[in-house]
Amino acid sequence: MKQYLLSIYQPDGAPEPEVLARIRNDLDALNDELRAAGAWVFAGGLHPPSTATVLRATDDDVLVTDGPFVEAREFLGGFTIIRAADLDEALAWGRRLAVVLAPLSVEVRPFQ
Repeated sequence: MKQYLLSIYQPDGAPEPEVLARIRNDLDALNDELRAAGAWVFAGGLHPPSTATVLRATDDDVLVTDGPFVEAREFLGGFTIIRAADLDEALAWGRRLAVVLAPLSVEVRPFQ
């Protein structure tokens, strides 16, 4: 079984509390289904990009910069790592995740 990264992209700012509560409930249910199917590996949400610290090696030093690496309209807000037999199965789980998180985007990518 291959592993796939399901990346969740969201706009800056938090959703309304009632929307977030629905998403959390639906996401918990989907994660339970992933676990029952033996597909769940790991999942996590991320703090906003403003909490990021970027490290970049330059010659013999490492430059440390607060804030996001790039300015963007959307950012990586969370991710799920799954096991799937093939891309079709991974996309099926990705579709389910996209429905739970609508209107957010979900990107599905295989690990090397």
